[in-house]
Amino acid sequence: MGRWDTAQIADQTGRTFVVTGANSGLGAVAVRALSKAGATVILACRDVRKGERVAADLGERASVRRLDLADLASVRAFAAELGDTPIDVLINNAGVMAVPLRRTADGFEMQLGTNHLGHFALTGLLLPRITGRVVTVSSGAHRAGKIDLADLNWERKKYQRWSAYGQSKLANLLFNRELHRRLTAAGSPVQAIAAHPGYAATELQSHTETFLDGLMAVGNRIFAQSAEMGALPELYAATAADAKPGGYYGPTGLGGTRGYPGPSGSTAAAKDDEIARQLWTRSEELTGVTFPV
Repeated sequence: MGRWDTAQIADQTGRTFVVTGANSGLGAVAVRALSKAGATVILACRDVRKGERVAADLGERASVRRLDLADLASVRAFAAELGDTPIDVLINNAGVMAVPLRRTADGFEMQLGTNHLGHFALTGLLLPRITGRVVTVSSGAHRAGKIDLADLNWERKKYQRWSAYGQSKLANLLFNRELHRRLTAAGSPVQAIAAHPGYAATELQSHTETFLDGLMAVGNRIFAQSAEMGALPELYAATAADAKPGGYYGPTGLGGTRGYPGPSGSTAAAKDDEIARQLWTRSEELTGVTFPV
């Protein structure tokens, strides 16, 4: 597919994109590129003030709405505030990584609650008005993940922040897989596509509250690719005509950590249809959100 970049994004005039976590990092890069291509962008941000600073440079086709994925009441309020607004593409971009043990407003482990359950609920609530694609951003860290259906929220076993992060990113891929299966079975034109940024320099790496923050800051400067490059896979998944439904896209260089986007590999665990179904059922139970497919 060659060196795909933002110059190849087709005209998006008249199309509306909702991007979570658009106040910084990959999300901010994505809304800038989409706006430049003519799209209307809705920045779904926990930090509205930061989101407004990004939107200020994008003109009247950009707006900011508060969304805290760690609070299902906020997710429901966001969906209600959008009303009947038609959405062409939802990009589930926001995330947290390797944070200390914390609970969301609903008692979920913070990484699973934000990265997976919040996006699961958001997608279910918005799906009736989505006409194009749902793009979910995962990570190469899914390779270290294991879905523990008996203790998804780390209530019994000793908390391990990196294992929890890996579980949440694996959950992103299983969600994408099961959503694709259900949309296809229902004959829906909506496509579910996943992406990952490789190793990109963003604020994601600065919230472990340990010595790792300093180490990862050095790594960002020396080894990581830019957020502009890291955002390309999700932009490809969101806009490219040849992005395949159910596909997974990421950087194609240096073991999938950097470079231009292309198809990405995933683990056998990310392709386990039975676990995907069970995780879906458990996610519906935990969030109280059921899908119209």
